[in-house]
Amino acid sequence: MNLISLLSQILGDYKEMGKGEHYFSCPFCHHHKKLAVNNIKNKWKCWICGARGNKLIKLFKKLDVSPTQIKELKKYLSDDDIKIYRENPDEVVSLQLPYEYKPLWKPVNTYEYKHAVNYLKKRGISGYDIIRYRMGYCETGHYGGRIIVPSYDITGKLNYFIARSYHDTTMKYKNPPVSKNVVVFEEQINWNEAIILVEGVFDAISVRRNAIPMLGKFLPKKLEVKLLENQVKNVYILLDDDARTEALQLEQKLKAHGINVSQVSVSGGDAAELGFQKTWEFINNAQQTTFKDFIQNRLQNT
Repeated sequence: MNLISLLSQILGDYKEMGKGEHYFSCPFCHHHKKLAVNNIKNKWKCWICGARGNKLIKLFKKLDVSPTQIKELKKYLSDDDIKIYRENPDEVVSLQLPYEYKPLWKPVNTYEYKHAVNYLKKRGISGYDIIRYRMGYCETGHYGGRIIVPSYDITGKLNYFIARSYHDTTMKYKNPPVSKNVVVFEEQINWNEAIILVEGVFDAISVRRNAIPMLGKFLPKKLEVKLLENQVKNVYILLDDDARTEALQLEQKLKAHGINVSQVSVSGGDAAELGFQKTWEFINNAQQTTFKDFIQNRLQNT
């Protein structure tokens, strides 16, 4: 078996382009023959969703292939390649915004642009928010018909983006081909102030001040580490009503680290639905929970 045969075994049929370049179907966005793999340069990139890497072994690990296939791949790689992977096991995909991304703060007279802006207006998103979060949209491509909300780390490097449909569709979100273990909107966070943890990016945008979306109901490991590294003293937990159990578990985890926790109870919708002023009324009225409160809440939710 040679390297291309091994890749074909994992990725399926391919189209040979010459000079070591082979095009496979992308396992991340599933677009036909758009994942370019160069076995000479030892690099790979999808021209549709932006998934890329500078070591083939990272692609193999990202796809969670078998140990036997990893062992086979190592036959074709240098010792330096393998060493680099061992030293940086999480550095798998260099994320880029979709090729079709267009900034929403630059008006154009198209149906898609107007539809995207109207969707955001209905969600209470202002022009200020669009500029602050560098929101865009895609008219075509894998993320066509979707609002793109980028996230950048403390160095200004793109670490995630949300792709939310502005059309009526059953698939509201499409995730980029990277891990959710990131600190969303990190470049906008002041770690010396209280942190507000929410579920989604539109919740965070509604809160505006020091809000971090967890991209779900559970605390990403990198976010947990950041809270500890920056010695954050106070955290507000603002999750949806259906995440009461998860909110209590998160409270227990944070308190074990010596962090003061306040549970924010809202009514009439989530933060994204309530908007900035109403959400902050609930946040300002939130109080730090005592051990007695915590036990009572656990009993009520068991």
